[in-house]
Amino acid sequence: MTKKDGARLFLRVDFPDERALGPGKIMLLEAIREHRSILSAAKAVGMSYRRAWLLVDELDRMFEQRVIVTFPGRRGAGTEVTPFGERLIALYRAMERQAAKSTQAAVKELTQALAAEYHPRSDAAPEAGPAETRGRAKAS
Repeated sequence: MTKKDGARLFLRVDFPDERALGPGKIMLLEAIREHRSILSAAKAVGMSYRRAWLLVDELDRMFEQRVIVTFPGRRGAGTEVTPFGERLIALYRAMERQAAKSTQAAVKELTQALAAEYHPRSDAAPEAGPAETRGRAKAS
C-alpha cells in the first residue's frame, strides 16, 4: 500500500498479561506457511533469522498449542504451521476484515477531514500505542 492508496487500519490484540498478537507475527506465520522455513520466511518479511525465531518462540509460549513444528535435518522444508497456527492466522485475518468493514465510514470521514497540505514536524515523536506508553516497545 502506498501513501496514495488510502488509510489502513492497524489491528493488534493486547492481552491483559502484556502478551500481544499483531500483524508482524501473523505475517511471519503466513511466510513460514508459504516457505516452510523460518530462515526463508524471515528473509521474505525483511527480518533477521534471530528475530523470527524469537517471535515464533513467543507465539509457541503464548498459547496452549504450538503454532509451528520443526523437523531438524529436513532440507528446505523443515518447518510447518500447525492446524492451531492456521486457525490463529484465520481468526486474526477475520478480525481484521470485520474491523475494516465496521470502521469504513468513520475512516472515510476522517480521511476527508485531513488537511490538504500537511508537513510533519521533524521534532515530533510518532504517536505511541498502548504498549509503548507502558515503556515497552515490542513487535507484535
